[in-house]
Amino acid sequence: MRYSKLFGKTIKNAPSDEVAVNAKLLTKAGFIRKEIAGVYNFLPLGLRVLNKISNIVREEMNAIGGQELELTTLQNKQSWEKTGRWSSFDVLFKAKSQLDIEYPLGPTHEEVIVPLAKQFVNSYKDLPLYVYQIQTKFRDEKRAQSGLLRGREFLMKDLYSFHTDEKDFEKYYEIAKKAYKKLFQRLGLDAIETQAGGGTFSKFSHEYQVVAEAGEDEIIYCPAFAKASVGKPGCHFSQNQEIAGVKENESCPICQKKLAKAKAIEVGNIFPLKTKFSETFGLTYKGKDGKENPVVMGCYGIGISRLMGTIAEVYNDEKGIIWPKSVAPYQVHLIMINDKGLRIKKRADEVYEKLQKAGIEVLYDDREDVSAGGKFADADLIGIPVRLVVSEKTGDKIEWKKRSEEKTEFLSEEELIRRLV
Repeated sequence: MRYSKLFGKTIKNAPSDEVAVNAKLLTKAGFIRKEIAGVYNFLPLGLRVLNKISNIVREEMNAIGGQELELTTLQNKQSWEKTGRWSSFDVLFKAKSQLDIEYPLGPTHEEVIVPLAKQFVNSYKDLPLYVYQIQTKFRDEKRAQSGLLRGREFLMKDLYSFHTDEKDFEKYYEIAKKAYKKLFQRLGLDAIETQAGGGTFSKFSHEYQVVAEAGEDEIIYCPAFAKASVGKPGCHFSQNQEIAGVKENESCPICQKKLAKAKAIEVGNIFPLKTKFSETFGLTYKGKDGKENPVVMGCYGIGISRLMGTIAEVYNDEKGIIWPKSVAPYQVHLIMINDKGLRIKKRADEVYEKLQKAGIEVLYDDREDVSAGGKFADADLIGIPVRLVVSEKTGDKIEWKKRSEEKTEFLSEEELIRRLV
């Protein structure tokens, strides 16, 4: 992509009404623009990041048997009345049509997926079943000042599992926990698996929390958890402050080390629904003995757009964002430093074409009216993992610099492509 043609350029200053670091950085770097409080437009750079996050989540959900579908945003009011949540769900958006018909705008999809599953699940032979979607959700949040971390419109993955009994559910629950750990690692995040309250469904559920000053939650956890979260031996103790049975500086009940308290961003959660919704809607299956039994359910959520905001909160410095390789909008940011002639431009164009032909994703700053300093500043702000420079100084080589490092190297085209492919 030629930067001169890109829709959505960098700006020097973030809007004065943005408070959160993620909103300031993503706005300045040309990834998002606010529509109204808690609602953001994703520009081409932002959509590329969002899609990469979605694809990693999609791959891991497919790997544990998930079937992707897409459920409706406009939902059935009667279903919400049946569960009692039409009046009790405090952030529910309610829309009224010109025919005076009311619709809930989907903040979650139990009221849609369970009646739908009822049309297809009849026998124990139809179970277990795992279905998921990646879809825009709507919640009428009173506070929406945290950028992508708390929105009124946001992208989310929710998976629902359907089982014959709790034993089968618990088996899949553990499989989902492993999948969550893997996908967060692929995103470059140390997400701590944290015990939380289960509300009306169960005694406990699990949240996935990323330690960050911008977090709205507080967790009590064992510092040894960091080792465990990347697949190494370590302690696995972490509890949400709201249900914690221990306090900061007390001994960890598992390894006896002193517990720590930290602010954290919840990026995912998994919890048992048991038979709450299946009983409400009469979702049953006929067992081998011919008897009807309620289907046991689980729910597994991940905030896709919140993940994008979380990564921006965690990976940045005074110059801008530092995207992990797995979700960066492009692999490399190629910069042409113009010599007022045509030779360097021609050379940079050739490098751009060769990189593209090799299947490498390139953002090419081909602007001729911007200084080298301005281009370098934009590259640092945007945060693509590798910066490449073609100039008089580089000669027949190409300057290579990682966004996270100060060291530069000079590589031939062949060396460059071998390193990137």
